[in-house]
Amino acid sequence: MRLHSLELSAFGPYRGHESVDFDALGEDGLFLLHGDTGAGKTTVLDAIAFALYGRVPGARDEVKRLRCDTADAGTPTTVALELTVQGHRLRIERSPEYQRPKKRGDGYTTQQARASLSWLDSVPEGQSAEGHTRIDEVARTVHQLLGMSAEQFFQVVLLPQGEFARFLRADTSERAALLEKLFGTRRFADAEQWFVQRRRESLRAVEEHDGVLRDLVARVSQVSGTDAAEYESEQDWLEDVEKAALRQREEAQVGHERARRERDTAEALLAERRDLAGKVRRVRHANAELADLAAQRDTHDGWRVERDGAQRAAPVVAAQHTLRRVEQEHERAQADFETASARCVGVDTDAPVDTLRAAAGRDREQAGALAQLVAVASQQDTDRATLADLTARIADGDTQVRTLDEQAERLPERITETRRALDEAQQAQTRLGPASDKVDELTALRQVARELPAADAAHEQASESARAAIDEHQSARDRVADLRERRLAGMAAELAAGLSEGAPCPVCGSQAHPAPGEPVDEPVGPEDEEEARAVEQRAHARRDESARAVAEAERTCTRLRERLSDRSADDLDEALGTATHERDTLRSAAEKVPELTKKLGEHESESESVAKQRSELAAALASARTEHDSLATAVTERDKQLDEARGEHPSVAAHRAHRLDLAERVDRLVTARLARDDTQRRVSEQRDAVGQAASEAGFEGVDAALAAERDAERVAELTDALTDAEQRAATARATLGDAELFGVDPDQEISLDGVEEAAATARTTAENATAAARSAEQRHTTVEQLAERLRKAWAEAEPVRAAHAELAALADVVNGRGQNSRKISLQSYVLAARLEEVAVAATHRLQRMSDGRYSFVHSDAAGARGTRGGLGLDVLDDYSGHARPTKTLSGGESFLASLSLALGLADVVAADTGGALLDTLFIDEGFGTLDADTLDLVMDTLDELRAGGRVVGLVSHVTEMRQRISSQLHVRKSRAGSSLTILT
Repeated sequence: MRLHSLELSAFGPYRGHESVDFDALGEDGLFLLHGDTGAGKTTVLDAIAFALYGRVPGARDEVKRLRCDTADAGTPTTVALELTVQGHRLRIERSPEYQRPKKRGDGYTTQQARASLSWLDSVPEGQSAEGHTRIDEVARTVHQLLGMSAEQFFQVVLLPQGEFARFLRADTSERAALLEKLFGTRRFADAEQWFVQRRRESLRAVEEHDGVLRDLVARVSQVSGTDAAEYESEQDWLEDVEKAALRQREEAQVGHERARRERDTAEALLAERRDLAGKVRRVRHANAELADLAAQRDTHDGWRVERDGAQRAAPVVAAQHTLRRVEQEHERAQADFETASARCVGVDTDAPVDTLRAAAGRDREQAGALAQLVAVASQQDTDRATLADLTARIADGDTQVRTLDEQAERLPERITETRRALDEAQQAQTRLGPASDKVDELTALRQVARELPAADAAHEQASESARAAIDEHQSARDRVADLRERRLAGMAAELAAGLSEGAPCPVCGSQAHPAPGEPVDEPVGPEDEEEARAVEQRAHARRDESARAVAEAERTCTRLRERLSDRSADDLDEALGTATHERDTLRSAAEKVPELTKKLGEHESESESVAKQRSELAAALASARTEHDSLATAVTERDKQLDEARGEHPSVAAHRAHRLDLAERVDRLVTARLARDDTQRRVSEQRDAVGQAASEAGFEGVDAALAAERDAERVAELTDALTDAEQRAATARATLGDAELFGVDPDQEISLDGVEEAAATARTTAENATAAARSAEQRHTTVEQLAERLRKAWAEAEPVRAAHAELAALADVVNGRGQNSRKISLQSYVLAARLEEVAVAATHRLQRMSDGRYSFVHSDAAGARGTRGGLGLDVLDDYSGHARPTKTLSGGESFLASLSLALGLADVVAADTGGALLDTLFIDEGFGTLDADTLDLVMDTLDELRAGGRVVGLVSHVTEMRQRISSQLHVRKSRAGSSLTILT
C-alpha cells in the first residue's frame, strides 16, 4: 500500500481545505510531521484512518466529533485519500455524520455520513467499474484489498508509540487482549470453550447415568429393606436381594393355601346355622301378620264404603264446579253492561242492537271527515311559529347590519395605526444585530482589560522563576564541574585502592607498586558524579520549562494589549453601558414585530370579514321578508276553514276525538248486553245438568252427593291402605305354604355366637395370608424388574464414564490444566508463538538501536497466582548478562524498546494477514526522550526501513528531529494548516 495524496476539509482543527502530496513527500522515503502541541499532527493520521475505515484510532473515536467547530457553516466536512493497493489506484472520499444549520428556518439538522470509492486505473476482478457509494460496500472492499481490520491497521501502519509503551509494560491479560485483536485468535478461544462445553455436556451425561443408578439402587433397597453399603460389591448385594425375594414368595404361597382351607370350612358351618335361623324367623313373622289382619277387619270394611261413595259422587261434583264458574261469568257480564250503560248518557240502552250499531257508524263517518282537517290544523300551528321566527330574525338582522356598518367605519384608522407601528419595530429589528455585536465586542474587551493585570503579574512571576531556575542550573553545572575535577584529582588513589601485592597494575602492568597514590580528603566516586549530573539535567529541564513559561506569559500580555488598543477599563465600561442601553431599547421594540404583524393581519382579515358578513346578511334579510309576507297570507285564509270544522270544540282534533269516543261507547254497550244474555242462558242449562248427574249416581239429591265428596288424596290413601292389607295377607299365606318351611317349629331357638366368631377368625387369617402372598409376589416381581434395569444401567454407564474421562483430560490440556505441564491454554499457546515471532523480529531492531546492548526475551512461564503463562516479555541486558523486566527501562530505553516492538509487530502482522504490501509507515511521537547518540541509532534504523522501499512518516514536535532531517535531506515545505509543517 502506498499513499499518494490526502485532502481534508473542515476536519479536526483544520477549518478550511488542506491537501498533502505524499508522492512529493516520499521521494526520499522519509518525512516529518512537525508542529507545536495541538497543531494537528495526529489529525493527519486520523484523516488517513477515517478515509480507509470510517473511524479514528484510540479514545478519539469514542467522542464522534470529527468536524471542525470553527469551520464556516457552508463548508462541508470531507476527507479524500488517493492510494495504490495491490497494483490498483483508487480514490476514497468520506464524510462523517455531523450537525449543520438548517437551510430554512432556525436550528440544526443532521448531515448523514457518506462514503464513495472510485477506481483511477485498472479495476480488480469481481469489482464494479463504477466503484461504490454505499458505506458497507466501501468498507468491505477496503478490507479485502488491505487484508486487515481497522485495529490491525492502526497498529501496523500508524504506530502509536504511547500504546506500545503500555504494551511493553502490560501484564499478561492486557498483552493478551491486544494480541488477540491483532492476530484474530478468537477461534482458538472458541475451541477452548468448545472443549469446556463438551466436557460439561459429557459430565451431565455421566451425572444423569449416576442419578439413574442411585435411584435404582435406592428403589431396590427400599423394596428389599437391605442397604447396599453393607456389601463390598453392589452386584453381590443384588444377587442376595433376588434370592431373598424368591424365598419369601414361596413361603407366603404355602401359608396362603392353608389359611384358605380353614376359612372355607368355618364359613360353610356358619352358613348352615344362619339358614335354619332364617326359616324360624319367617314362620313366626307370617303367623303374626295373619293375626293382626284379623283384628282390623271392621276398619277395613269402613274404608271400602267411604272410597266407593267418593268415586260415585265425582261426576256430580264436576258438574257443580262448572255451574259455579258459569254463574261467576254471568255476574261479570251484568256488571260490564251496567258500566257501559252508565257511560252512554242520552242513549236508549234497551233499543235494538242494529239501531245502536247504526248510530255508532254515523259517528265514525263524521270523525273520518274531520281527519283531513286535523293535518291542516297542525300545519297552521307550524306556520304561525315560523311566522313569529321570521319576524324575530328580520328584527335581529336589522340590528346586525347597523353594527357591521359601525365596525366598517372604524377599521381603516386602526389598520393605518398598526402598520405604522410595525414599520418602526422592523427598523429596530434591523438595527438590533449590529448593536448586539457591539455589546458582545465591548464585553469581551472589558474581560480582557480585567485579565491584563493578572497576566502582567503572571509574567513577572514567571520571569522571577526563570531567573531562579537559571541560577539553580548554573549552580548544578558548577557542582558537576567541581565533582569531575575532584574525582580526577583522586583517580590515582581510587586505582591504588584496587591494587594488591603480586597483582599487575591495570595501567602499566607492573607487579611492583613502589609509590601508590594516597587517598584525598572527601573522595568523589562515579556514583556522586552521576547523581550530580542527574541533578544538573533536571535543573536544565526546569530552566527550559521556565523560559517557555516566560515566553508564553509575554505572548499573552502582548496579545491582550493588542486587543485593548490603549483603551482603559473605565472607557470600556462607559461605552458598554451606552451600547447596552441602545441594544435593550432596540430589542424591546424588535420583540413587538410578531405581535404587530399578527395584529395587522387580524385587522385586515376583520375588514374583509365585515364586508362579507354585510353582503350575506342583506341577502338573507331580503329572502326572509319575502317568505314572511307569503306565509302571513296563507295563514289568514286557512283560519276561516278551521273555524267551521271546530264547531263548539276547542280544536278540530278535539271534535274528531269526541265523535270516535261516542262510537266506541256504543260498541261496548252492544258487546256487554250480548254477553249478559248469553251467560244467563248457560246458568239455567247447567243447573239442570247437576240434578240429572246426582240421580244417575244413585244419590237422593244433590246435597247427598256433595256430602260424599272426598279429595283425590283421601281416595288414594284409602285405596293404598286396602291394597296393602290384602298384599300382607297373601304374603303370609304364601310363606306358610312354602315346602321348605314344612315341619319348622316357630318356637325353636338357634344360637350363632360361637360359629360366627370362629368364621371371623378364619376369615381374618386368610385375608392376612392373601395379602402377605400378594405382597411377596409383587416384591419378587419388582425386585426382578429393578435388577434387570440396574444391570442394564451399569452396562450403559461404563462407556459413558470412560468417554468423559478421556474428554475431560483433553479439555484440561487444551485449557492449560491437568497433564499440561506448562499450564498454557491453546489460545495462549498460539499467542505465545506469535509473541515469540514478534520478539525475534523486534530484537533485530532493538539491538541495532541500542548498540547491541538489549534484546527481547520471550518467556512461557506461568504468571503469578495462577495467571496464564506464555506471554511473558523481558529484556536481556548484555552489560550484565541478566534478563530483567521491561518496567525497569528508562524513558529513552522504553521508547527504543517500544519502537522496536511496534516495528516487529507490524512485520509479523503484515506477514500473517497475507494482505497488501505496506509501503507506507507512520510513527507517532516519543522522540523527545532520546539523547543525541540514541537518536542517531534510531535514524539509522529508519534509514534501513526506507532503504527497503518503505516511506516512513515521523510525527514529532522535537526541534532536534526537524534539524536532523533537515540537515540530512533537502527541504521541501508544504503548508497544511497555520501551525503544522511537513518536512521532507
